[in-house]
Amino acid sequence: MTMNTPALFRSLPDRQSLAFLVVTFVTGLTAALQTPALSLFLTTEVKVRPFMVGLFFTGSALIGILVSQLLARYSDSRGDRKALILVCCLVGALASLLYAWNRNYLILLLPGVVLSTFGSTATPQLFALAREWRDLSGRSSVMFTSVMRTQVSLAWVLGPPLAFALALGYGFRTMYLCAALAFIVSAVIVHRYLPAMRKSRIITGDKLQTPRQNRRDTLKLFTGCTMMWACNGLYLIAMPLYVVSTLHLPEKLAGVLMGLAAGLEIPVMLLAGYYARRFGKRNMMRMAALAGLLFYAAMLCFSAALPLLLIQLLNAIFIGILAGIGMIYFQDLMPGQAGAATTLFANTTRMGWIIGGSLAGTVAEMWGYATVFWCAVAMMVVATSCVWSLKEVKEDKNDAAAVTGNASPTSSGADN
Repeated sequence: MTMNTPALFRSLPDRQSLAFLVVTFVTGLTAALQTPALSLFLTTEVKVRPFMVGLFFTGSALIGILVSQLLARYSDSRGDRKALILVCCLVGALASLLYAWNRNYLILLLPGVVLSTFGSTATPQLFALAREWRDLSGRSSVMFTSVMRTQVSLAWVLGPPLAFALALGYGFRTMYLCAALAFIVSAVIVHRYLPAMRKSRIITGDKLQTPRQNRRDTLKLFTGCTMMWACNGLYLIAMPLYVVSTLHLPEKLAGVLMGLAAGLEIPVMLLAGYYARRFGKRNMMRMAALAGLLFYAAMLCFSAALPLLLIQLLNAIFIGILAGIGMIYFQDLMPGQAGAATTLFANTTRMGWIIGGSLAGTVAEMWGYATVFWCAVAMMVVATSCVWSLKEVKEDKNDAAAVTGNASPTSSGADN
């Protein structure tokens, strides 16, 4: 027993790894607190029409894509990524305070969304910093990234119920103040414990250029992931109304279906990270696409509660692999550009929501909710063909070192 104790302690997460996981959870919680109740906030507090609510979501996605890509380009080309994450957390807290006290629609849409984008950019930058840190320390980033991604899923399991409990029980001001506090807690942990990847030499020119084949595959992966996230957006928007209006099933079933899928995603992400080295990221992404295609086809085939519950396993496999392995695939296709790659993956979610949000209401109003799922099947066929033609890319532990030159991971905390 005594001889095994040192090995046991070595197997435990170090302080920096634990800090990454905690900050990922807390920043994920800020999004899970604010996003689900946003439409209710705009309707009841800001008092705008449904059209203006939809415009706000579309505008937020477009502004978010632009600002996050600019920040990602900056983070990959100069400076300390840790410092950018710290700034993003502090600006995110400022945005939450703005939403807590302001009720002017245009102020919320323009400066409010820009400030909020800084806060949401903290999460992809965390994944980029973790990738660089793990590569420079000679450890695999795949499993660690998967564990980090489960923190986001866990935040989204806990966040929405907490958001509505705070908003309905204590008011939206309290909810946004809690989000601001979460950002400040994240900033403190980032400053104290995350490693600072200082770049002593920036390599420019061809070495930072993505190979031509990789650029083609990046475009295919971007298209495929965007289509898959669009299908997920269609599902989240249309499924509750489809279950109630078309299938005439209890309203609470919609919540059970969403909660079950979210809970199953967590072990799927961990298993995907574990088996990615054995089966390859391309095969894992192919599995995700096939699971998604089968899931949306099954939604059209079943009308009873039990089979709808059972096929949530397919949904969990689809989203669990896409959310974890998809991000790592982008990083492998864009060596030396971890920030841009991670943000590009995050922007496939935003693009997917724009497409899904635009299609869901239009198609459902014209042809019914069942047709929405036929659209999802069609988009999954496109996504599957994109993913199927990708090449396998192996993880390169020297990517970060090639970009950072003589960089070495340092910490502002006590665990150097």
